[in-house]
Amino acid sequence: MRRAAQWLYRLAGSLALGLAAMATATAAPQDKAQGYRFEIVTGDGSAVSARIADDLYKRLVPTFAAFRTELGQRRRMVTIAIGPDALRQAAARRCDCVVIAAFTSSQVWRAITAALPPGRAPLMTAVYAEPAPLDQLQLASLLYRRPVRVAAIVGPDADVFVHSLQGKADLVRARPEDDIGELLGRVGRSEALLALPDSAVFTPENVRSIPLATYRRKQAVIGFSSDMVKVGALATTYSDIEDINAQVAEMAAAFVASGELPAPQFPRYFHTVVNEGVAS
Repeated sequence: MRRAAQWLYRLAGSLALGLAAMATATAAPQDKAQGYRFEIVTGDGSAVSARIADDLYKRLVPTFAAFRTELGQRRRMVTIAIGPDALRQAAARRCDCVVIAAFTSSQVWRAITAALPPGRAPLMTAVYAEPAPLDQLQLASLLYRRPVRVAAIVGPDADVFVHSLQGKADLVRARPEDDIGELLGRVGRSEALLALPDSAVFTPENVRSIPLATYRRKQAVIGFSSDMVKVGALATTYSDIEDINAQVAEMAAAFVASGELPAPQFPRYFHTVVNEGVAS
């Protein structure tokens, strides 16, 4: 009887230890990531998206190829989102991943990330689609061969532009009830208008008429795309697929090396196009 009691005590002790071990294992955090991997998400199946993804894949492989791929090894995902639709898809996921957005404007990126839970937004960054405002200002000075007074019309949701241009350009604040004619009339004595990709100001309907209206006032327009130069803007800087992809690859490499995601940024690599008919 005594031996049976001792055996039961031992069995109970073994069960208690086993349950404790199971509880500890359940409560233990997941293994830390032992490396990184990447994926490229596109919002459509267009030929342009395919070209972007193909070029970007070649640029990313050298950074991620060094990580071993043993079965069961946990590697943190770096998601590259190409365009606004892909960014929305990536932002909606629940995953242990970071997101680098590209080919999305700063306004759209901020609108999407502003709606995310507080813990999600810091895991996302971007290379914006539009030119850097300060590069555009420098272009104006180069074209005029001297410092030039530049104005910019900004809408209610243009904080990123306001932050870049504060104290460097004359800012005209647009209200919802303002039309473009009134806004151009408030540009004042500025020698050039810096057009920004702000949907509250520039629309497909007015973008062609703005250069004509400003030239009547002897003011040039620094456009925000090469297409705008084609319809009458004086000049712009612009970044092609390879320019943006090179910067995205650099951001991914910086994150892999440091574990810290770089802040959202405007394109660093760009070209310049000048409307020779307007310049002359």
